[in-house]
Amino acid sequence: MELAINGETKLAGLVGGDTITQSFSPMMHTASFKEVGVNAVYLSLPIEMDQLKEVVAGLKDIAVGYNVTMPFKTYICEYMDELSPAAKLMGAVNTVEIRDGKCIGHNTDGAGFVENIKNVGFDPKGKIATVIGAGGAGSAVFTQLALEQVEEIYVYNIKDSFWDSTEKRVAQLAEHTGVKVSLHDLNNRDELKESIFVSDLLVNATKVGSGELEGQSSIDEEMLHECLVVADTVYKPLETKLIKMAKDYGLVTAGGVGMLLQQAALAEKIWFGTDMPVAYIEKKFLLIIRV
Repeated sequence: MELAINGETKLAGLVGGDTITQSFSPMMHTASFKEVGVNAVYLSLPIEMDQLKEVVAGLKDIAVGYNVTMPFKTYICEYMDELSPAAKLMGAVNTVEIRDGKCIGHNTDGAGFVENIKNVGFDPKGKIATVIGAGGAGSAVFTQLALEQVEEIYVYNIKDSFWDSTEKRVAQLAEHTGVKVSLHDLNNRDELKESIFVSDLLVNATKVGSGELEGQSSIDEEMLHECLVVADTVYKPLETKLIKMAKDYGLVTAGGVGMLLQQAALAEKIWFGTDMPVAYIEKKFLLIIRV
């Protein structure tokens, strides 16, 4: 369906740093809007950190909603009028809904991740998971897994300046959900290997495997075992070194593209109440990302 911009056209977009010009989100959402007949445009909105407060206030008056990416997912929380339960627990927002003059912060990353692993036949309830990375993606993943009532989650991260705040968030999550969640030093390789050995699910929620880190993996192949499902949040390349290792080992895998598509579909549901044609968008997306 061809759509023309007119007086009824709605605005959505992506707020992030200057690297968002490389994002596939405008392509995905524009194609989806066209396919389902939503009269809207989706724009990339690169901004600086000191502009965030003003941009949030400005978009409240002109947009139906928007996505948020790095480095603003955590910082934008303080400018929201409301936070969804998941976004509050995660301490991060990736989708903003503007309703009745209010900015409501959601996080569809975690739910998109869980939908992706369910699509490959893995139900996380009652399972044990090891999640590598406790940043925006990692926090979304392990929080949603806890909300899905996994049995236990081992979170691994480097001991950076956010370690203490992450430790506090992990403790709060465990108390809120009743799920065993613990934070561990990623540099402790022996402990990491032990955690993976008792886990049903392994997740890479770091940037390792993409960009300058393409061809690298957060784990060694010897850490894999035959009962493990392996997932990655990285979507470019389509198959990270981790996913390739797991496939060669004969394991079920879930790449980052599925998570990207599912979180985008949830955002459109929030904004317009429509269902993204995921299979159609995935086909178009894969043709572009392979170039």
